[in-house]
Formats: sequence, C-alpha cells, structure tokens
Amino acid sequence: MVTLQHTTAWREPAVWAGGQLLLLGVLWATVGLGPLGAVAGLVHACATGVLLTRAMRRSATAALGPADRVTLARQLLIGGVTALVADRADGTVPVVVALAAVALALDCVDGLVARRTGTESPLGARFDMEVDAFLILVLSVHVAWSLGPWVLAIGAARYLFVAASWRLTWLRGDLPPSFARKAVAAAQGITLVVAASGVVPYSAVLVGLALVTLGWSFGRDIVGLWRRARS
Repeated sequence: MVTLQHTTAWREPAVWAGGQLLLLGVLWATVGLGPLGAVAGLVHACATGVLLTRAMRRSATAALGPADRVTLARQLLIGGVTALVADRADGTVPVVVALAAVALALDCVDGLVARRTGTESPLGARFDMEVDAFLILVLSVHVAWSLGPWVLAIGAARYLFVAASWRLTWLRGDLPPSFARKAVAAAQGITLVVAASGVVPYSAVLVGLALVTLGWSFGRDIVGLWRRARS
C-alpha cells in the first residue's frame, strides 16, 4: 500500500476547490448569483476540500482514482446547486434543475468507472454516498420552500440515522447489499428534481410517496440491524 504524504494529500482537493470557485464565478456572471449564494458555495468548496483531505490521510490514499474524480465533478455541480438554493434568486430554478440532473446522471457513471478500472475502494464508496446524501439534503431544502417543511425529512433522514448511531452502537453494523435500498435512494433525488422543476402536477403527492418509501427503507434496515445485534 502506498503511504500518503501529508504534504501532497491536499493538492488534488485544492485543485477541485479552484474549479468550484470558477463555477461560482460563472454563475455570478450569468444568472446573477448573489453574495449569500457565493458564501454558501465557498463554504461548500472549503468543507469538501478539508473533509476529503482528512479522509485520504486516514485511509492512506496517495491519489484519487478515476471514479473518485467523477464523484468530485458531481460534488462541484452540487456546490453550484447549493449556492443557488442558498441565494434563492429569481429565474435560477432551471439552472438548479439542470445542475442537479447532471449530478444525478453522473451517479451512474462513477460506480461503473470504478468497476471497469478496478479502482473500487472504501473511500470511494463512502465519498459517493456522502455526495448523494448532501445533494438530497440541498434539494429537499429547495423543494421545502414550495411544498412545506415536511420535505426536509427526506434530506435529514440519513443524518438523523448517523446521529442516532453515535448513541446506539448497534446501528453501526454492516448491512448486506440491497438493490431496493439503492433504488429508493436514487428515487429521492429524481423525485426532488422533478418537484423542483415545477413541470409535473401533484408534485406534493410524488414527494410524499418518495418519503414513504424512504421511511420503509430505513425502517427495514434498522429492524435488520437490531435483529443482527440481538443474535
């Protein structure tokens, strides 16, 4: 295994943070991104760089793989979504939808690239999962402005689960792979993007159904972890 040098761990995340700044500049010049959105985007870029650097050091990862770079590209787009959602400027909904849709589409790419190149890793899997969770959180905030605060439950679900695992250690157990779990997670992002676009009627019903399936998925996993802990 390659030992990661602390003097080089920050370089690639820093380069991608620079790309985030470039995207924020483009949004500032084209769609009128305001100061609040710019600050939110900057905080997102800095947090991503710091957390990813720490994760690379902990896992002794010397360099990111091709799939990780696809995930970073998704995170860059999500930074733009974060900035626009925080800014809430008029006329930016199409841009929010476009950036989020591309980020969701690329979610099918990074895993494929990892398998094709033989570069699958625990760091890459965790990074991909965190990126998915954060996009769903940001989109739930955006949709909540029009449908109500109950939508925030979709974005907060995973973070509440993680917070509960700090107290209930049996929630930290390993779960078997599940196609249903992946499908439900993917449906959350797609449904929120559709609801954000405003082009589909009864979007509240669609988002409500997505929340119900998410509750079922988390409930099934929690029961499974509890049973495994008891046995």
